Amino acid sequence: MWFSGLLDLPWWGDVLVALALTHVTISAVTIFLHRHQAHRALDLAPAISHFFRFWLWMTTGMVTKQWAAIHRKHHAKCETAEDPHSPQVLGINRVLWGGVLLYVEETRNAATMERYGHGTPDDWMEQHVYGQHSRLGVTLMALTDMALFGIVPGLLIWVVQMLWIPFWAAGVINGLGHFWGYRNFECRDASTNLVPWGILIGGEELHNNHHAFATSAKLSNRWYEFDIGWLYIRLLEMVGQARVKNVAPRVRFDRTKTECDHETLQAIIRNRYDVVARYADELATHCSQEFHRLADQLKQDVKSRRETTAMASRWLYREHDELHPVDRSALQAAMNASGAVHTIMDMRQELTDLWTRTHVTRDQLLEQLRDWCRRAEESGIKGLMQFSKTLRAYV
Repeated sequence: MWFSGLLDLPWWGDVLVALALTHVTISAVTIFLHRHQAHRALDLAPAISHFFRFWLWMTTGMVTKQWAAIHRKHHAKCETAEDPHSPQVLGINRVLWGGVLLYVEETRNAATMERYGHGTPDDWMEQHVYGQHSRLGVTLMALTDMALFGIVPGLLIWVVQMLWIPFWAAGVINGLGHFWGYRNFECRDASTNLVPWGILIGGEELHNNHHAFATSAKLSNRWYEFDIGWLYIRLLEMVGQARVKNVAPRVRFDRTKTECDHETLQAIIRNRYDVVARYADELATHCSQEFHRLADQLKQDVKSRRETTAMASRWLYREHDELHPVDRSALQAAMNASGAVHTIMDMRQELTDLWTRTHVTRDQLLEQLRDWCRRAEESGIKGLMQFSKTLRAYV
């Protein structure tokens, strides 16, 4: 009886058990470690919070402070030499297949723990059990699995549990999530959404959405995207075990507004990615037309209008230093030859300054926004004149 385990399941039953157990672990990582601890996007009731701590101790051996500190540093230093696990810096193979080794290496960096590990659990259990005896938890998990499912099936289930987070979280999310996929938001990092349905990795598949709005408890953003972690959070909220503190802003407009106010400024800053996207959409056609008109003067091989519009969109979506050298060269030539293109690009940079300047007051920023709208309407450029009306309508 002991050899076969207390639960004598068929092989497919063991597979389902392994998937269920690893899914609980994934849920604990995304809800507790990521959204609750690292980013404070939600509060959790003490009982559910401690369950997640206990479960992670049993199934991963990870220490809350270490995980939160490393992840916060990743956001602060993303895609730089100080990023603990950037495939753009370290290479995709090293992060995808050796992400767990990079994580372990960073846990030994005392400066990282000191600077980024604040606010994590520091009670008796954390100090004397979870933090000090991480290997004890996974050992108890192995013994429990073998007792319940039999020596061989239990050991196999335990191995799957031990490999699940190192591969899917440390490898796939940290690696492929900054290397391959689609992007809803042009962040300054290389984050991507792997697929629009965040189920297997608890919603973490929507990684670009997360980097755009790091403190949002909800990772899905488009109507076709699904974040199962958010579903669980809502269920916990319904039974009083969670309280959502922040989600990504919803874009709203009041077309009757004729003057920018502090609410307009706040809405523009919160919806900055939407502002840049709409600006690019509305002004790309005008830039493309200018590029075509000046093709001979620029000595450029102008192809289809669709291709030049796509290129102009890249000019407007991305920061200048993020452009491909070919795009950068074409943009510089167009700006030198066309006053309209120069004005459009300059005013795009001024928009960005509204949410990057930290040394000016809100009143000063509001005055700059009003001045921006006035000059846009006096520019004679139809796209700028129209976008000024859109900008005033943000609420």
